[in-house]
Amino acid sequence: MDTSSRNWRWARKAQLLVASALLLLQNSLVISAEASSVHIVYMGDKIYQNPQTTKRYHHKILSSLLGSKEAAKNSILYSYKHGFSGFAARLTKYQAEAIAKFPGVVSVIPNGIHKLHTTRSWDFIGIHHSTSKTSFSGSNLGEGTIIGVIDTGIWPESPSFNDEAMGQIPSRWKGVCQGGEHFNSSNCNKKIIGARWFMKGITDEAKKLLQGNNTSEYLSARDAVGHGTHTASTAAGYFVGNANYRGLASGLARGGAPLAHLAIYKACWDFPIGDCTDADILKAFDKAIHDGVDVLTVSLGFAIPLYSYIDQRDAIAIGSFHATAKGITVVCSAGNSGPLSQTVTNTAPWIITVGSTTIDRAFPATITLGNNRTVWGQSIDTGKHNLGSVGLTYSERIALDPSDNLAKDCQSGSLNATMAAGKIVLCFSLSDQQDIVSASLTVKEAGGVGLVYAQYHEDGLDQCGLFPCIKVDYEVGTQILTYVRRSRFPTASLSFPKTVIGKWISPRVASFSSRGPSSMSPTVLKPDIAAPGVDILAAFPPKGTSKSSGFAFLSGTSMSCPHVAGIAALIKSKHPTWSPAAIRSALVTTGESVGVNTLKLHLYI
Repeated sequence: MDTSSRNWRWARKAQLLVASALLLLQNSLVISAEASSVHIVYMGDKIYQNPQTTKRYHHKILSSLLGSKEAAKNSILYSYKHGFSGFAARLTKYQAEAIAKFPGVVSVIPNGIHKLHTTRSWDFIGIHHSTSKTSFSGSNLGEGTIIGVIDTGIWPESPSFNDEAMGQIPSRWKGVCQGGEHFNSSNCNKKIIGARWFMKGITDEAKKLLQGNNTSEYLSARDAVGHGTHTASTAAGYFVGNANYRGLASGLARGGAPLAHLAIYKACWDFPIGDCTDADILKAFDKAIHDGVDVLTVSLGFAIPLYSYIDQRDAIAIGSFHATAKGITVVCSAGNSGPLSQTVTNTAPWIITVGSTTIDRAFPATITLGNNRTVWGQSIDTGKHNLGSVGLTYSERIALDPSDNLAKDCQSGSLNATMAAGKIVLCFSLSDQQDIVSASLTVKEAGGVGLVYAQYHEDGLDQCGLFPCIKVDYEVGTQILTYVRRSRFPTASLSFPKTVIGKWISPRVASFSSRGPSSMSPTVLKPDIAAPGVDILAAFPPKGTSKSSGFAFLSGTSMSCPHVAGIAALIKSKHPTWSPAAIRSALVTTGESVGVNTLKLHLYI
């Protein structure tokens, strides 16, 4: 081979190397310019028993993708190393597609957002607990079990979390009481034995809101929303006498398993972009498995359409699968998209999915019309009003612009303030975009002194807080409207609500409770079971007001879920060797008909 030929070949190789380098540089510039987002690299069961070895394995995989240990360290958010294997990291679309092809990677999941599925109930379903300390030894109150709560945190000062008469913390417990804003180790006790919080999965924009002055959220396990406090006390709250909400539903409050311990996993936050991310939820599951909980209550989920189990993008299904495999009973809410069929969520076969029912308690309030006729509605507004008989009008009659329909359901700014001043206003709900609270704001701004809100039957009551608000159905609303149209000077007076128990004996599925069959697996019957979830009184943060009783009414399958979790803890306490499948079987296949209208639990606990 002559010299000129060799030189030509070396020159050609040099050109190819330069071209390859330029191509790689171009690709790297494109990748670096591409926005990264949180992805979950799910790897199934652990291949290493040592969590630190698993963590190093995750870093090694990420380093090989990103080119350096430093880049991997900056990218990774969580290493899932206790209950299953995987990690959450900030990746570009290109990087996510590349790592999905790595050996051992089951799937790469974009970081999705889950929504929260926002006392008499225990007596109603037949779970009776004595408050006498002398009878504790002969009763099953869930002693020795640990209920994990994946939610918005907890308000530890609530009397529902008093550790009086609580047993010693189980020796198997491996959890911690993680400190943070307005929360330290002293906030844990023998009732709240552990608390952790997770927020690495939420977006940078949301973090700025949380860390700024635009939110009341706490960067700790402390609950700013109230949802987690409510569900935790429903599942395992201690006895609290004379619990009530502004005088309504007064009585003895307690959870289903009053002597069970609580482990808190705050993965849901008070910000407008979303509630809970997949990355944080999976880390909560991972830590709960490590810590040693017996039962998990998870009152959150996706909306439809559902992800396929094969698709592997349902973080709750993945986390609950590995928890169940470790002997932990996982209870989830069914969703609040009823009464439409095929709207049930959390439908994985290994999850106990809970729908919502009513109980035998109501809060009736009277509307006395100027013709001395009395009609009934419901309310939880107990403010110090003394209206007597005042003017009554229909919102459409006092529309600011009669050419539109905004005044019919009292949309914001739709009422004539001169004509509304000093009167009770009747509004009719026309869409899902308006509710009694929003309508009350409109009436208040226009100078009204009370609201009667007519709507299609929907279970659950909301407090207006501004002035008297009474919810009625369309039939009663039409009767009131007929009086207004026929009377020259219509008037009305509104009474305070009162608590009535026992009039409505039979429970029925709540209007909002998501219905089956499952849109993913119609042959797998879901929900598995239903429990009280309408106007449930439970612990709630006082939120800086001296008038708060520390209890509030909430409705939703979120409230039903901890009822079943509490009962699961009772069964586990009595039968510690029973598997999640055995506990689920006991729940869904046993019951006892009492009388004509009631069906009460009759469990072997």
